[in-house]
Amino acid sequence: MKVICKVGREDIATVYIARMGTGKFIEFVESVQPNLPKKEKWVLIVSTLYGCPIGCRFCDAGSQFQGKLSKKEILSQIDYLVAKSFPNRNIPVKKFKIQFARMGEPALNDAVLDILHVLPEIYDAPGLMPCISTVAPDGTEPFFEKLLSIKKERYSHRFQLQFSIHSTDEKLRDWLIPVKKWNFAKIAEYGNTFYDEGGRKITLNFALADGFSIDPNILLKYFDPNVFLIKFTPVNPTYAAKRNQILSKDIAKKWDRIIELLCAMGYEAILSIGEIEENSIGSNCGQYVLRHKAENDGIEGAYSYDFTYFEEEYLTEV
Repeated sequence: MKVICKVGREDIATVYIARMGTGKFIEFVESVQPNLPKKEKWVLIVSTLYGCPIGCRFCDAGSQFQGKLSKKEILSQIDYLVAKSFPNRNIPVKKFKIQFARMGEPALNDAVLDILHVLPEIYDAPGLMPCISTVAPDGTEPFFEKLLSIKKERYSHRFQLQFSIHSTDEKLRDWLIPVKKWNFAKIAEYGNTFYDEGGRKITLNFALADGFSIDPNILLKYFDPNVFLIKFTPVNPTYAAKRNQILSKDIAKKWDRIIELLCAMGYEAILSIGEIEENSIGSNCGQYVLRHKAENDGIEGAYSYDFTYFEEEYLTEV
């Protein structure tokens, strides 16, 4: 792996682009929570696929798909970031979160499962908390069966599973996520089995934009508030979102009422709005590889930060 450029701010987030031995490109991210030291919370977001075949309407990674990353290629992203800050692999971070959620649907790559199985042995990290964010494509049942086993064995109370739902309107959901996927009943059944009492609830994530709507009664029909929590996140200004005219303005004001209603129903409901500057950095969504390849092709830029170019070869030692 050769890291060729980066963009961002160390006190918020940094996106790295790497050229792999295959001649393909990936990106990965490290971020911290403003006003908190890294030893309190440190988040790594890594790619699992070269692009993504799902094609979500607001995600730039869906612009191309060139295959799966190997176990070693995924680990190289994690270890590169760990080696920069904790070269002895002793990570004294209270909340050390590794999200398999940058480029690619993780349930389409079994190498993710291999990594989850060995992570506690590679790093001395008491605060380790893996995170899988998925749309649950049809046909991935074997992946989720193995994930359930690994989670119960190694991460019973320190694992974050997030289903990207985006809408309770089936037609809108199918347009936003244009592949066959689990229905609400199947997601609910799996989530009920996955959840351990006293552990983290299963997250249902909704990317909010103008014109989107959520029916709380549909949520309550399928999802137990004791097992599931609801998270709302504004759609970020990616190329795909702009192209498909998916915009989010004044989301907080528009969704206060529905959040209050969900809370009254017993749900934990969160409106997750990151730092405004994260939109400029592009660390919270989207894909900088696309900009790296095409920023001179007449595409209007979604992000305002400039790349810092360098070339640093990193050989995975784990």
